[in-house]
Amino acid sequence: MNAPYAITAVIIVALATLGIGAFGLRFSRTTSDFYVASRSVSPVWNSSAISGEYLSAASFLGVAGLALTFGADMLWYPIGWTAGYLLLLVFVAAPLRRSGAYTIPDFAQVRLQSIAVRRAASLLVVGVGWLYLMPQFQGAGLTLRTVTGAPRWVGVVIVASVVVLNVISGGMRSITFVQAFQYWLKLTALLVPLIFLLHAWSGDGAPVPVTDSDWIFPLFDADAQGIYRTYSVIIATFLGTMGLPHVVVRFYTNPDGRAARRTTLIVLALLGTFYLMPPIYGVLGRMYASDLIAEGRTDAVVLELPGRMIGGGLGDLLAALLTAGAFAAFLSTSSGLTMSIAGVVGQDLQQSRYGKRLTGITALRIAAIGCIIVPVILALLAEQIAVANSVTFAFALAASTFCPLLILGIWWRGLTAAGAIAGMIGGGLCAGTATVLTISLQLEGWLGLILGQPAAWSVPVGFALMIGVSLATRKAVPANVSRTMVRLHTPERLDVDRRP
Repeated sequence: MNAPYAITAVIIVALATLGIGAFGLRFSRTTSDFYVASRSVSPVWNSSAISGEYLSAASFLGVAGLALTFGADMLWYPIGWTAGYLLLLVFVAAPLRRSGAYTIPDFAQVRLQSIAVRRAASLLVVGVGWLYLMPQFQGAGLTLRTVTGAPRWVGVVIVASVVVLNVISGGMRSITFVQAFQYWLKLTALLVPLIFLLHAWSGDGAPVPVTDSDWIFPLFDADAQGIYRTYSVIIATFLGTMGLPHVVVRFYTNPDGRAARRTTLIVLALLGTFYLMPPIYGVLGRMYASDLIAEGRTDAVVLELPGRMIGGGLGDLLAALLTAGAFAAFLSTSSGLTMSIAGVVGQDLQQSRYGKRLTGITALRIAAIGCIIVPVILALLAEQIAVANSVTFAFALAASTFCPLLILGIWWRGLTAAGAIAGMIGGGLCAGTATVLTISLQLEGWLGLILGQPAAWSVPVGFALMIGVSLATRKAVPANVSRTMVRLHTPERLDVDRRP
């Protein structure tokens, strides 16, 4: 690939991101603007922003890489990531918005009247956010190295710097404008090159990718390990979406519960449209870039195809467009994650004895700078692993902790603070320990599979602990639980008393 084209694409995306963020700064004046955009984002804007935020490196690069390597079974990833919004629509979106909270820890405190639950939820927000941020930064380093030959740390530092500048300049208001723009950029960046690639494939006589039935057909002659892996991925992706802090926080920006539901429906359409394309890149990669499997560079297949199939100046231009889309993916998701972490840590910092003199905006800015350091270090030091696989760890952790908290907190009045803490700690330890062991030990066989895909057992542990401990401490159910449940489930148009 022509390196100057790629460098130009990265610079344009970075400057456009900073420029749009600066435009959003004109509307960011209050603490509510910085944390939840004053709860005034329309469903169309919000759905574009959510989609831009959600379509991370795992979606833009990872899905194609997994499809290249493992075939049709990997389609469960985009299916699960999209279907998770359907469950979020049915069970969580509107009640969560009606809670009036800024963050998941806010919701936990409102629902369970417990500072201890809030602190446990805050720690988990940071853990999930760091686990999700690390592959975004790793993907940025991989992309820039692939297209320009630059050291891996360059891409990491560029993305981290742009993200911090956007968050501290305008908070959620600026991030909303940026992420909405970046969704449409990512969609265009995949669609336009794909049209040319399919034309080139047709000009080659439309060759068949493979004859390997294990690659073409899902669960073809699957053994027990294949079935376990598939269903564990389904559980993690279906349930993990509603527990991702950067996803949940965007629903607080809607004006009301009805707008939150409309936003979710539009998101389903936007994500479904986007996810039609990465698997096609994987199939084309099977024909034109299968050597990337042996080299361990499958996440680069999207960026490699224009040069291999088309070449010349046009191939360089298309690869530059894909590079721009990839960097938009890193920037948008990293911005949302940093915003969600900074929002939680900033509130806790302001409430601490050391931060009582800080304004909400200042606390948010300090938290944003501090919280991004750890995932940057992890991205530079940790061994490069498949982007989509590493993101699945974050989904498994969210599904094992925040999913039970939200589902039971919204729909079961019997949840207690002790039960919530037990479930979050138990589910979090199971999913978190499995992730650490998988990354550090690289185990094989059934043990490696169970630890590498923990959602099938860590999610039931989280739910079981929350329910069991709540039943054992049923006398500790908050006294105002009935009023809280009415508040969560009563449509705003009925004009009931909605004060905390």
